[in-house]
Amino acid sequence: MFKPIDALPTAELPATLSIELEGRIVTASAGQTLATALLGAGVVPFRRTAVSSAPRAPLCLMGVCFDCLVEVDGAQNVQSCMVEVRQGMQVRLPTGARRVDATVSDTAGGAA
Repeated sequence: MFKPIDALPTAELPATLSIELEGRIVTASAGQTLATALLGAGVVPFRRTAVSSAPRAPLCLMGVCFDCLVEVDGAQNVQSCMVEVRQGMQVRLPTGARRVDATVSDTAGGAA
């Protein structure tokens, strides 16, 4: 489905990095976006919608559609198409609705 074009001579290839996707090691090239690294590793879908569980995967690859949301290093709802891979990045594919931290809901309630 998705595969990179091997247009660069091997001497010019970017460095290879390792990221962790839910306990699985995925290799990526330096300078590559997280979305393209995951697509290149055969990861589809990235998430499922909270209401209907419809599968979602990158559509625009430029930050407009929000279909590529993942969790990166504990931060939820990260647009993977807008993040460059870095060595040791921890990635999780979201399931269901976003988690709400107790500290966030306690302070968002308004005046006491």
